[in-house]
Amino acid sequence: MRSLGTMMMAALAMMSGTAVAGLKDGETIVFLGDSITQAGAGETGYVTLFRQAIEKNRPNSSIKVIGAGISGNRVPNLEERLDRDVLAHKPSVVVIYIGINDVWHSKSGRGTPKDAFETGLKSLVKRCNDAGARVILSTASVIGEKSDGTNELDKMLDEYCDVSRGVAKECGATLLDLRAAFINYEKEYNVAGQSQGVLTTDGVHLNDAGNRFVAVRMLEAAGEVPAKTRVLRHVVLFKYKPDITPAQLDEINRAFQDLKRQIPQIQDFERGTNNSPEGLAKGFTHGYLVTFATEADRDAYLPHPAHKKFVELLGGKLEEPFVFDYWTVE
Repeated sequence: MRSLGTMMMAALAMMSGTAVAGLKDGETIVFLGDSITQAGAGETGYVTLFRQAIEKNRPNSSIKVIGAGISGNRVPNLEERLDRDVLAHKPSVVVIYIGINDVWHSKSGRGTPKDAFETGLKSLVKRCNDAGARVILSTASVIGEKSDGTNELDKMLDEYCDVSRGVAKECGATLLDLRAAFINYEKEYNVAGQSQGVLTTDGVHLNDAGNRFVAVRMLEAAGEVPAKTRVLRHVVLFKYKPDITPAQLDEINRAFQDLKRQIPQIQDFERGTNNSPEGLAKGFTHGYLVTFATEADRDAYLPHPAHKKFVELLGGKLEEPFVFDYWTVE
């Protein structure tokens, strides 16, 4: 997996050349939300990073990027100020990133009831649509960064995020599932289960890494960079016996490659021979990379008759195999 800085640079790079822009020249995009979005308009915030990406890669686009976040806001607050702070700018795109306070403030009796949250989101989307703006509706991110469901408000936050997902589907808004994106990232890079400090300063508000992470997700949702897809890599390394012949190697390589044709669950396949100068290969000379979309696809591949036949072909020819699977994005 790449670092957040590398991810941001890759995202910016994808905006040049043949990338198809999601925003038209001269359009206005408004980011509507709470303190996360208010801070996002700061020097290192995600709204600013979004704007800088547009300015760097489309300097003549005249696209306006406006932050409209206010600390402590919940859905009812957004409803009250939508005309003044958003629609007055005549936006073509409105990003609604809300939900944290609707849940978090329930601890002090000032949260938003779930039915009011749903009704309010639907109203916001409709009013934006009626004004000629398309909506990107984001789920709330995190209230605590543990990825195993043990943060105090995880259950309630997940319920509200399900509401946001349902509203996006029902109202035809583009869904940006930040909740899922955060959890997936935390599972990969917060194995220690820290409650804060990975993508946030306090379990809620974004640190610099979090702002970069959200900026990339926003660029993807707006259509400015291709959205990355999470895929499962199946890494296979072979250490062949010394007496294997070139003809046998060719037969194995061709048979392994042909599995992609025979097994529809294989998304991609590549192979190569070791070219490392470090001398750490431990005798493994041939590497193969099989890509799947899901674990279920991988699990269908393993007992597939074509795969079993290939394993039979390897009989007596290997000193040692090595298999390692991991999730990544591409």
